[in-house]
Amino acid sequence: MEHPHGIVAIDTGFFRPRFDASHLIVERGRAAFVDVGTNHSVPALLDALAAQRLTPDAVDWVILTHVHLDHAGGAGALLERLPNARLVVHPRGARHMIDPAKLVAGASAVYGEDEVRRTYGDLVPVPAARVDEAADGHLVDLAGRPLLCLDTPGHAYHHLCVWDARSRSAFTGDTFGLSYREFDSARGAFIVPTTTPVQFDPEALKTSIARLLALAPAAMYLTHYSRVEDVARLGRDLIEQIDAMVAIARAHAGAPDRHARIVEDLAALYLPRAVAHGSALTEAQMRELLAMDLELNAQGLEVWLDRERAAAIGG
Repeated sequence: MEHPHGIVAIDTGFFRPRFDASHLIVERGRAAFVDVGTNHSVPALLDALAAQRLTPDAVDWVILTHVHLDHAGGAGALLERLPNARLVVHPRGARHMIDPAKLVAGASAVYGEDEVRRTYGDLVPVPAARVDEAADGHLVDLAGRPLLCLDTPGHAYHHLCVWDARSRSAFTGDTFGLSYREFDSARGAFIVPTTTPVQFDPEALKTSIARLLALAPAAMYLTHYSRVEDVARLGRDLIEQIDAMVAIARAHAGAPDRHARIVEDLAALYLPRAVAHGSALTEAQMRELLAMDLELNAQGLEVWLDRERAAAIGG
């Protein structure tokens, strides 16, 4: 889908339609991808490039907001097809793109080796010589169009967002939550935070969201899923929900069945908010669309609880 200022949203095909987006930025015949999906996404990205009448050698940059596999898994395979492109990634994520063994091992521990290979393909290492580490304030020059990398921890320690002054918008990965188009109503977009394991930090995440909002963006481009406007309202919604999610996690910290309780309380938080927002979906439809996020958000909250408890004991 084409957006203003040379921005194209590409459905990577991961998991379900309109779930996972890569964004192509085109400026004066040169191009950059922000997030890339999985190995299986590469044909769709190359097709989108061709639809803009560009060839692979027109791509100068592949920018990753972070190295979770639904955002970065296809980077190595894509770069093999882009002879001039360099990879831009947070300093804490760079080593995992050069040697993805730990990424694969971590995912395999959760899902199993066969499932990881089926879902993401065999990850291709990125040559170290093609990797640029983007510390806070790192500037990417796309044919004279500045793309500013901002350190935005909270969802992950190795997360960056990209500020595009030309469009007055930010490419936010998972920092600005997820907003599935199926939940849109007359009021606009509906949004939910994402606390996927294993590095959720609520205070850091709220600070990162506030930093993005301070730029007064006209829009945000989310990986899940693409362009949202009315960002001040959405930012307030995110911060309210992060605080509520932390309260839910703490309320069940000592429960033997805490995971199940957290999942249900998260559903009890999100679904009424969606109804109040004007969603026309049934409860069953909402639960189906949010099933993965309910599970992963609960897991992320539990990892955070355990880390907080360990820090308290250690302190």
